[in-house]
Amino acid sequence: MPPAFFSGLPMYALLICAAILIGVWLCGKNTARLSLPPDAGLDVALWGVPSALIGARLYYCIFRWADYAGDPLSVLRVWEGGLAIYGGVIGGLLGVWALSRYRRLPFWALIDMTVPSLLLGQAIGRWGNFFNQEAYGNPVLSPALQFFPMAVLVGGKWYQATFFYESMWDLIGFLILWNTRKRWRLGDGLPLYMIVYGLGRVWIEGLRSDSLYIPGTPIRVSQLLSGLMVVGGIVYFVVSRQRKRRNVS
Repeated sequence: MPPAFFSGLPMYALLICAAILIGVWLCGKNTARLSLPPDAGLDVALWGVPSALIGARLYYCIFRWADYAGDPLSVLRVWEGGLAIYGGVIGGLLGVWALSRYRRLPFWALIDMTVPSLLLGQAIGRWGNFFNQEAYGNPVLSPALQFFPMAVLVGGKWYQATFFYESMWDLIGFLILWNTRKRWRLGDGLPLYMIVYGLGRVWIEGLRSDSLYIPGTPIRVSQLLSGLMVVGGIVYFVVSRQRKRRNVS
């Protein structure tokens, strides 16, 4: 359980704000290399974050519509919880695309600039699940495994700390992307994100006890999407490298 010191503090909101500020700062370190204006990171935040929040909410509500059908206006009550990261990513991409059109900036350069910040932001944001006591996994019955970070105590019972697993995976993914970014070809950022994040989420989602499902099926939406992302990212690199070899030859 979160320490009593944090009781009453809007920790999720504070963590999201911290992630945005750190993300903008990191984007600023990539602008010159990608021939983007110095304020491109701030613009991405101003355009991408609101659209990401809208996308995250809509995505969640679509797959939990039975919970909102009786009171459709409850969709607007975001403060009650219910955001999905994949909807946020889709919404954020649309926001960045709109920014690129409005300011006539190269879309793929904006994405390459933003992707490392996105993964680090997810690593930070997942700790909001700890303070909200949500996004945990299956019960942990063995006393030998009932300790944090292997498990998390919720309502007097121990559950797999899936939020922590994903946070650490995202942090490692951020370090990989950040330290390889100078070797990317333009446009490599998104497929790399798809592979790195998808690989972790596809197995972590299988441990979650609060997954969104395709209505009427036992298929977890995020697990399916994660697998498709990994495949799509790998296909991109295989095809793009084959084209490069043909052009060289």
